[in-house]
Amino acid sequence: MHKFTLILGLLVGGTLFSCSPNVSNENQDTASTVLWYEQPAATWEEALPVGNGRLGAMVFGQTNTERIQLNEDSMWPGAADWGDSKGTPADLAKLRKLVKSGKVHQADKSIIDMFSYKAIVRSHQTMGDLYIDFGEDREIKNYTRKLSLDDALATVSYQSGGAQFTEEVFASAVDDVLVIRLTTTDEAGMDFNLSLDRPEDNGHPTVQVNAPSDNELIMNGEVTQYEGSKGGQPTPLDYGVKFQTKLKVIPTGGTTSVENGALRLEGVKEATIYLVCNTSYYHEDYAAKNDESLQGLDSKGFKELLSAHKEDFSQFYSRVDLDLGDHELDSLATDKRLKRVQDGAKDAGLAATLFQYGRYLLISSSRPGTNPANLQGLWNKDIKAPWNADYHLNINLQMNYWPAGPTNLSEMQLPLFDYVDQLIERGKVTAKDQYGIHRGSVMHQASDLWAAPWMRAKRAYWGAWIHGGGWISRHYWEHFQFTGDTTFLKERGYPALKEFAAFYMDWLQKDEQTGLYISYPETSPENSYLAHDGEPAAVSYGAAMGHQIIRDVFQNTLAAAKVLSIENNFTKEVEEKLAVLYPGVAIGPDGRILEWNEPYEEPEKGHRHMSHLYALHPADDITESIPEAFAGAQKTIDYRLQHGGAGTGWSRAWMISFNARLLDKESAEDNLYKLLQVSTGKNLFNEHPPFQIDGNFGYTAGIAELLLQSHEDFLRILPALPESWQNGSVKGLVARGNIEVDIIWEGGQLLKLGLKSASNQTKPIFYNGNKLALTLAANEKIWLDKDFNLID
Repeated sequence: MHKFTLILGLLVGGTLFSCSPNVSNENQDTASTVLWYEQPAATWEEALPVGNGRLGAMVFGQTNTERIQLNEDSMWPGAADWGDSKGTPADLAKLRKLVKSGKVHQADKSIIDMFSYKAIVRSHQTMGDLYIDFGEDREIKNYTRKLSLDDALATVSYQSGGAQFTEEVFASAVDDVLVIRLTTTDEAGMDFNLSLDRPEDNGHPTVQVNAPSDNELIMNGEVTQYEGSKGGQPTPLDYGVKFQTKLKVIPTGGTTSVENGALRLEGVKEATIYLVCNTSYYHEDYAAKNDESLQGLDSKGFKELLSAHKEDFSQFYSRVDLDLGDHELDSLATDKRLKRVQDGAKDAGLAATLFQYGRYLLISSSRPGTNPANLQGLWNKDIKAPWNADYHLNINLQMNYWPAGPTNLSEMQLPLFDYVDQLIERGKVTAKDQYGIHRGSVMHQASDLWAAPWMRAKRAYWGAWIHGGGWISRHYWEHFQFTGDTTFLKERGYPALKEFAAFYMDWLQKDEQTGLYISYPETSPENSYLAHDGEPAAVSYGAAMGHQIIRDVFQNTLAAAKVLSIENNFTKEVEEKLAVLYPGVAIGPDGRILEWNEPYEEPEKGHRHMSHLYALHPADDITESIPEAFAGAQKTIDYRLQHGGAGTGWSRAWMISFNARLLDKESAEDNLYKLLQVSTGKNLFNEHPPFQIDGNFGYTAGIAELLLQSHEDFLRILPALPESWQNGSVKGLVARGNIEVDIIWEGGQLLKLGLKSASNQTKPIFYNGNKLALTLAANEKIWLDKDFNLID
């Protein structure tokens, strides 16, 4: 018997609900999602990614010399040995005096001079490349290159000389190995060379490659960061992680030999290549770990490894399915579909593929026990990557994990918490030594593998920001909201929130004029304002985002404490400070939300960062229930876009979530297609430009927001469904409260709604003016029809 209690009637029409048994409760099935192409990748930006969370590769599919670019997530120079802070509490007092006296340009310079510790930011680096050299050109026919998202398998197939050639590549998390299988129907077999290499670091060789046997290659190296020179020779700035990459090939038929440090295979009908890599970051004896990994494969064949890999990957990927139609275009190659969209066509099927691609990339670049996804996820071809492929804490790392809860991948967020827990511990030292704050933790705008929390910047505009931790603490709270895991909340979530709340309580200063607590010195990430002398400035006396984040931290800390039945002097202090906190959402004379404490003019009116809308998304203080702020957020967005805003990929992705929260389906559809048109590469990687993966993740989160919202303590169903998505279905989305939601719609209107809660709870749901509250029984799925009638 379903536990189903009607608490509220229809808001429109005034009628109550009756059960209707005439509609099936089976969800629609959709086809597998595949990226596919009719030619090899000409550039890295066209190659296809595979990854097991820690170990990754980009598959080019070349038929003469195949390149498989390799990555490992701990390939960083340096170590956790750069100290923790620069500057003193006395410096902070001087800086605050400058800001209060209006000397903001001097403050811009002084904040960097006083507090920026080692402006150099270290870069994540490539692991190198595997080359499979087939020799001279061959005539190629019927070429196909594809990436199957549902089983995380890249495949290349073609014909040459009347024979079939196939390449299959996957990165197994189960067996911690990159596997490549080459097969042919050619009676003479295949002839090719296998070699490993890695780019030089500023002219300095980074690896040594040798072949200990005729079926093994070993590449040993140490991650360095070379800059400058001495006596004409490059000098290392940092030595870092040591690593070993080891390859073993198992051929069927033919012969193998060693030639010039490479492996030569001749007359081979099939070859399975195992590639492992381990580093000193994870294992003291990383070479022995490689041997152990390879030995574990001795009793397993390709089919067994692939089967285990597919089962493992599918347990996460298959939780969510999105079908938006346009399947008649499935016969068109992915790059050609993208070109149609770039030429102005709409393609709901490609939009759905990009949604699932974001989930694929998250599973592939962030698994429990690995490092979190960085600015390029896992996939980086460079020694010096764009923006160092590091951890930017002023939106980018956070955006990477926006899809985790709503798209049913909460486990993939655990590496983020492992990493931030390290930042918290080091941030306690920074808070104390640098700012004189003896409780709580602080972290700034960017960090690297070694979890450095301090300010490191050459300019105040992007570096002099103290809210990296405050923002990311929301992820601890939302992880609980989406999973209902009270053990996590008690042991990790609340302690993290408490550290940031404690820091803010001692950081805030009382404003003499208003009597409210204000945060300063402040910046609004990467943006500037025109000071009273008409010149650009970054540092200010208060800023919207800072106060919005502080309010969010205080509110989430108190909410977590309530769940855990914690009530003490600390929570009382948080309540008291929250009640007299400077407002984060203030409306300016033109109706827009103020970005700073005054309605300053901006030198860059279309700036890509929309920091003063944090309270709209990802936080939840701006909702439809507060009409003035709701309208102010819309005017803020309109103004930014009128001046060319959202030009970068991640900024456009954020805009989709803003549109969704504002229930603006027309703008949401416009922005999601602009992201496809302007900021999406042929392999569907997001382009800032260049490649930056947060836009992929932000897009996936945005699409989820269009279909389901739960941040207002009730479920909004299809709150911003694009007009062109007339028919479709989604299964497995997750609402806060750990409720799985399936939605089927036709003609742009809800047809069926499936709900399954992990616990007994009552939850209001809202659709198209109708609202009711359901009492849901744990693990018991119910279906409702379009009028909210229960379907047996």
